[in-house]
Amino acid sequence: MATTSANAAAPERALLPLWAAVPTAALGALLMNLAYPGAAVWALAFPATALVLVALIGRRFGGALLVGLVYGILFFALLVSWTSRYLGPIPWAALSVVEGGLTAIALVPIALAYRWLPRAFPGAAGRVLGLPTVVAALWVGRELFVGSWPYGGFPWARIGMSQAESPLAPISSWLGVSGLSFLMVLLVAMLIELVRTRGWRRPLVLLVPAVLVVVLLFTPLFPTMSSGSMRIAAVQGNGPTGYFDEREPFSVIQAQTDATVPLYGEDVDLVVWPEGSLDADPFENAAIARRMTLVSNRIDAPLLANAATARDDLYFNTSMLWTADGTATQTHDKRHPVPFGEYVPDRAFFNALAPDLIGLIQREYTPGSNPPIVEVDGVAIGLAICFDVIYDDVIREGLNDGAEVLVFQTNNADFRGTDENLQQLSFARMRAIETGRSVVNVSTVGTSQVIRSDGSTIASLDAGKAGALLEDVELRSGLTAGVVLGPWIQQFLLWGGLGALLLGWWRARGTTPRSSRG
Repeated sequence: MATTSANAAAPERALLPLWAAVPTAALGALLMNLAYPGAAVWALAFPATALVLVALIGRRFGGALLVGLVYGILFFALLVSWTSRYLGPIPWAALSVVEGGLTAIALVPIALAYRWLPRAFPGAAGRVLGLPTVVAALWVGRELFVGSWPYGGFPWARIGMSQAESPLAPISSWLGVSGLSFLMVLLVAMLIELVRTRGWRRPLVLLVPAVLVVVLLFTPLFPTMSSGSMRIAAVQGNGPTGYFDEREPFSVIQAQTDATVPLYGEDVDLVVWPEGSLDADPFENAAIARRMTLVSNRIDAPLLANAATARDDLYFNTSMLWTADGTATQTHDKRHPVPFGEYVPDRAFFNALAPDLIGLIQREYTPGSNPPIVEVDGVAIGLAICFDVIYDDVIREGLNDGAEVLVFQTNNADFRGTDENLQQLSFARMRAIETGRSVVNVSTVGTSQVIRSDGSTIASLDAGKAGALLEDVELRSGLTAGVVLGPWIQQFLLWGGLGALLLGWWRARGTTPRSSRG
């Protein structure tokens, strides 16, 4: 009995030697990337997670950091390789290293959990339920950390967002995307512990992961209520909207107008043009304003367009609802301008490092503060401009203000021929499922889609082609549990995971046998 007690109290040993753990983490990065578009093999997120966790089990700080760096840098380098499309390898490498480094730092607590918690709670329940729960909570905490810091973070790679095409996606309508991430990692961590502890010998222990599998696969969508429909036109002009595209004056608005002309005479409630659909600020450029007024009158519907605007010596990425009388009293400014894309934080510092690249970004966009919503004929429409689709606060604010449909405007011209548009479109689909709302996702160059509240596609425009979609888009009311509870679940998992880790450390301190103390 003394030997058994000592073994139970002994520090956790690494499951793999470091020379094997590093390539295991690299393989996990490769598989995790394939879970996202373009490959979009959603099931690969599970073995990818398992490989990362196995590589971390029993690692000390240094080894865990190395494993995390290999996984994080390789994963982000593959996932966001589209950042090198125009600006070359330096921004791509910088983003991959920064996000990979933050990922590595935030994976260390998971390795510590594997070292401390088995000693603190050595029973079957602690190993098969308690430890996986803490590991999954810490994984979500890592996603929240990387998604919020620095400079507002980059929440592009939450594992739950990889499930847009999977039967697991409805979970997000109950628990939010972070809640879905938690359950996915929880299942993987449970299965690992069942193998390590030979838990299959105890049928009651197998019941918990079996129930979790049923929950993941068969949870229905959280119900929202149909509240009518709106006839929305989404116009993809395929104009020269890229940063380095050669263009003639007014060529962008001309491309949008030409693609809108076939809609003249149709019954339309709202026309949506994408981000960057105007060549200049219509509040300062009379010619642009006249063209927008003409289009609104010809189609007999308000026009939701987007341009860079200037107010009080500040620049904003602004969507405006333009009406037939030539005014736009409803506007929304992008809430999260992209660092090093739409503005340069700490410009003097980074300009000293890469003056040629930083010099390309002349305009400094300011974060908006006005609500992400416009109203058309009494219908509230929630907005998100380009990458704002990945920020929970923007989506949630629009819904809390009564949005019955979501409209996402984006400009993917700088990433033509890459997976960026497909990834962003997948995130838009997840937002439809999570919120129980129809989504109109319109791009300058494609792919544009109208998406039902269950994530299925109503209509689509291929990338690289000009055209317009006109659909009766269902309006829905009522908030899903994922929208209401999502922020609370995130905070509970973040602080609960860290608190459980500290408790495990405190309890494990007194369990180390004498022979391993000094």
